[in-house]
Amino acid sequence: MARNRGRTTAVYLALAGLLVLLLLLNICIGSVSVPLGDVLHILFGGSASEQSRDIVLQLRLPRALSALVLGGALALSGYLLQTYFHNPIAGPFILGISSGAKLLVAAAMILGLQAGWHPGTFTMVLAAFLGAMLSMSFVLGVSRKVDRMSVLIICGVLIGYICSAATDFMVTFADDSNIVNLHNWSKGSFSGIGWNGTAILTVIILLTTAAVFAMVKPISAYQMGESYARSVGVNVRLFRSALVVLSSLLAATVTAFAGPVSFVGVAVPHLMKSSLGTARPQTLVPASFLGGGAFCLFCDLLARTLFAPTELSISTVTAVFGAPVVLWILIQRKGGRE
Repeated sequence: MARNRGRTTAVYLALAGLLVLLLLLNICIGSVSVPLGDVLHILFGGSASEQSRDIVLQLRLPRALSALVLGGALALSGYLLQTYFHNPIAGPFILGISSGAKLLVAAAMILGLQAGWHPGTFTMVLAAFLGAMLSMSFVLGVSRKVDRMSVLIICGVLIGYICSAATDFMVTFADDSNIVNLHNWSKGSFSGIGWNGTAILTVIILLTTAAVFAMVKPISAYQMGESYARSVGVNVRLFRSALVVLSSLLAATVTAFAGPVSFVGVAVPHLMKSSLGTARPQTLVPASFLGGGAFCLFCDLLARTLFAPTELSISTVTAVFGAPVVLWILIQRKGGRE
């Protein structure tokens, strides 16, 4: 017990240190480098040049904080889906949930702009949530017909392709120049999120995360099987509905602000479980959130700087690091046969 507690403490300390380091690197490094000393002065209210202050406070800090919070939301969404389906391959991107959210957000943007009305943040999140729920409903319908997770994943991939094709079609044939610029968003990016957006997404995600924390005991019971969960007083039907709504809301919020981001929801919970050596939700829920934040900060740093001034889409980078983890999981599960 003491050994496990020491391992957990070490992992959490490493995650905290990694988050601080990556946050500072994301603020310091870019097309215009800002020295660490200037960054610290600015963050703690000291003096610095006006250019440095604008770069740090108006561009890089809100983007870095958004990447942290949205990355945590994606990882937590993946953890909830893996709990629901009892399978480590389940995730919002692989099951097509993010693609469904992307489709309705793009439709809301295009229809709104063509009508001379710019959709607000609430409209974007609502559209993303409805799209995520529609995709999730289809996946759940298929899951009732088939027992093999591999078939469910194939259905999720097909949903993703269909929704992405429909989104690309709408963006390609849009007339307004502002709508054409949605192409970058449709590929996934943390750029362009200001303080207002950062505040809104943080409130939504933290409230949702608090709801997930309130469910750690039912999650622990559910991991032991539905029969055991019922025996200890868990309303399984209501609990499963809550998992669907919370995971969809987390994935939808990410998509509404940053577009679809791939593989984070699958890779990070598995890495955290392997690092901590436990499946206890009391430990994995916060670890998944912190790990997702660190993962997206790292990937966003590479996306901005690797081929500067050209910026890669965030999904391109997350796929490079996340896809091998998925392959590793499949190999561990004997080639994916269940």
